[in-house]
Amino acid sequence: MSVSTSTELSGLLPGLDLIRADFPILGRTLADGFPLVYLDSANTSQKPQVVIDAMVDHLERHNANVARAMHQLGAESSAAFEEARDKVAAFLHAPSREEVIFTKNASEALNLVANTLAWATGPLAIGAGDEVVITEMEHHSNIVPWQLLTQRKGATLRWFGLTDDGRLDTSKIDELITERTKVVSLTWVSNMLGTINPVEEITRRAHEVGAVVVVDAAQAVPQMPVSLQGLEEASRPDFLAFTGHKVTGPTGIGVLWGRRGLLEQLPPFLGGGEMISTVAMERSTYAGIPHKFEAGTPPIVEAVGLGAAVDYLSAIGMENVRAHEEAITGYALEALSGIRNLTVLGPQSAHERGGAISFEIEGIHPHDVSQVLDSRGIAVRAGHHCAKPAHKRFGVQSSTRASSYLYTTPGEIDALVEGLEYTKKYFRVD
Repeated sequence: MSVSTSTELSGLLPGLDLIRADFPILGRTLADGFPLVYLDSANTSQKPQVVIDAMVDHLERHNANVARAMHQLGAESSAAFEEARDKVAAFLHAPSREEVIFTKNASEALNLVANTLAWATGPLAIGAGDEVVITEMEHHSNIVPWQLLTQRKGATLRWFGLTDDGRLDTSKIDELITERTKVVSLTWVSNMLGTINPVEEITRRAHEVGAVVVVDAAQAVPQMPVSLQGLEEASRPDFLAFTGHKVTGPTGIGVLWGRRGLLEQLPPFLGGGEMISTVAMERSTYAGIPHKFEAGTPPIVEAVGLGAAVDYLSAIGMENVRAHEEAITGYALEALSGIRNLTVLGPQSAHERGGAISFEIEGIHPHDVSQVLDSRGIAVRAGHHCAKPAHKRFGVQSSTRASSYLYTTPGEIDALVEGLEYTKKYFRVD
């Protein structure tokens, strides 16, 4: 399958060449003269020049600590940091800016929720006889924290299994989510299978029994419109986490959104500067949200970069980003289906999945596939993608993953297919 120009494929972003020009790294030529074909955006996205410039400008002209330096630079830095919070709140259509907490990544955001729930008292307390429900397709960052919580509190960890085509098996939802369930935590979009999960349906069921719902949106927020206020109250999760480096922003910053009432009930996660109201030797009192959960010097320039990133995506329009991802993913699925002995893991419909496509080629280890593709300038990921249980479910130790984003072209998918055919010939596998 081959498309000669991006305009021939319905759904691609208008002005795709101009969008690609915003990302300096995409013009790089690698060893042996191959142009960079970047198909590892589920791992980390590339950064547009506007994000790079915003961070450099802050470091060059406004660098100071926030909320404590009582001078002009401190005021400018504090204003830029809080403006980034406003931008993220608007991007998520969050009910309140105070519900947006900056962390260092999505993993820390999920650990924040799991740990503070482990320490909670009153209605949020978790103990023996209680249950936490996750899914078999979770990233390790949304498995291990809940394992630790249930082990420490004497609670039970349960999970949704997977169907043969890579979807959540919700046939026994009423048996999994019961009056004993205290927390349900799940990914919105799988980083390995690409599956888009029925978050609203599961959230409604969890809320019927009074459970708290946590959503790992690290793969969802970059690829599709997310409107918290657009969700009905009963189907709106209680916490949502994502990371900056997958939404064209920098590494070192993540976001936790949480319902105000729950955030106010939870104890602090870390102790230190800025999360306090007063400190005495006998006891301390704590600041209100969001600062109660932001101890110490925060990722200031990273927040500035994240603010620029969500501005950039908002200007393009997340509906357009989603349409582009669906078009490119559909093109890739059809192209990969023409390669003998290649098996795609997860749903086969682009409408039901995100841009990450994991696959295996019979007779070739994924690390070998990745290495040969890399020699031709094609960047993919090989391994278990921090999703070992999902790989085990499908009887594979690891897979190769190609993942697109708003700057991916049909020509890059063509290069991937040509590279895979070359790889098969290299290893003499038909």
